[in-house]
Amino acid sequence: MSDVFDDVDDRESGGEPANAIPLPRENPDLVGQEGAETVLLDAYRSGRLPHAWLLTGPRGIGKATLAFRFARFVFQQSADAGGLFAAPPTSLAVDPGQPAFRRVASGGHADLLLIERGYDSKRKRFRSEIVVDDVRAIGEFLHLTPAEGGWRIVIVDGADEMNRNAANALLKVLEEPSERALLLITSVSTGRLLPTIRSRCRHLAMKPIADPELAGLLAKYRPDLSDELSGLVRLANGSVGRALELASAGGLGLYRELLGLIASPTPDGAGVDAFADRLGRVNAEDSFRLVAELLPDWLARMVTRAAGGQGGASPEERAAWARLGAKAGAGVDRWAELWEKLNRLFDLVDAVNLDRKQAVLNAFFALDEASRGEA
Repeated sequence: MSDVFDDVDDRESGGEPANAIPLPRENPDLVGQEGAETVLLDAYRSGRLPHAWLLTGPRGIGKATLAFRFARFVFQQSADAGGLFAAPPTSLAVDPGQPAFRRVASGGHADLLLIERGYDSKRKRFRSEIVVDDVRAIGEFLHLTPAEGGWRIVIVDGADEMNRNAANALLKVLEEPSERALLLITSVSTGRLLPTIRSRCRHLAMKPIADPELAGLLAKYRPDLSDELSGLVRLANGSVGRALELASAGGLGLYRELLGLIASPTPDGAGVDAFADRLGRVNAEDSFRLVAELLPDWLARMVTRAAGGQGGASPEERAAWARLGAKAGAGVDRWAELWEKLNRLFDLVDAVNLDRKQAVLNAFFALDEASRGEA
């Protein structure tokens, strides 16, 4: 789904404070992406705007927000064209009172098409992938004459969620671009895209949001999280979407519990088993996903720190690392290998439907083996 700021836009939170956050199509602001904005603005002002852009970067940093922001800008520039003494635009910002902003925000702009994972009304949930019928709509849309005489714009949000047939359909569109058509494609895992799709787009890599700006966003939209602010920023990796996901799913508590089990001075088999059992239950998939991200992320931070990299660590993180490191006769390479092993392990849960409880237990076994210098 849309990148809320990329990802926290499914308003199914039961009236939680997160509902105050604008959807990407409604959001007039974008924080921490000034460099990416400048690239798009310069390309537009040059008069040689590429017909397809691939906006990449981690989840929740504002990729979809930037796509909608640029779409509004292009529509507004077309509407304002014709002024003999009009000054060149200096920003992508469009006033929320402008018609282009209002119609994009409401989903009612005739020259804008959004492609994303559709909703399965029978299963009452969003589909796991973008299917070919979704993408075929692009060709039909782009062959229409622009309703307002300017541009036809397509936003493909989450292109790495396309299945093979959908990807081939998008490639065909990219190979035969229509005049005055603009495609804005967002992706987290560009390696999952066809190389031919990547090669036909102008690549714009977006950076994680800096910690001070991220803290400011959380304070603005979720002031109720003030007590958890520093911990959320630490774990968010520059993604406001990830920070909000952690907050709503109790991620900080899960993280502390995870580190506590790792740091235990004596093996706590019963505690590990209970933790894994809880994550393996039917309604605990979101909690499992968080742990599957948090554990490798913690290990990566510790490896970076051990290798002399920048970045601090919390007392809980240092205690867990010391517990493993105190018994480890291995260098940084072994821990880097463990990081890869953990990521492969958690990927198997989706790939071969591996039992979630068993995956968590295997992760703790792998940590123990690595701490003892075993393969």
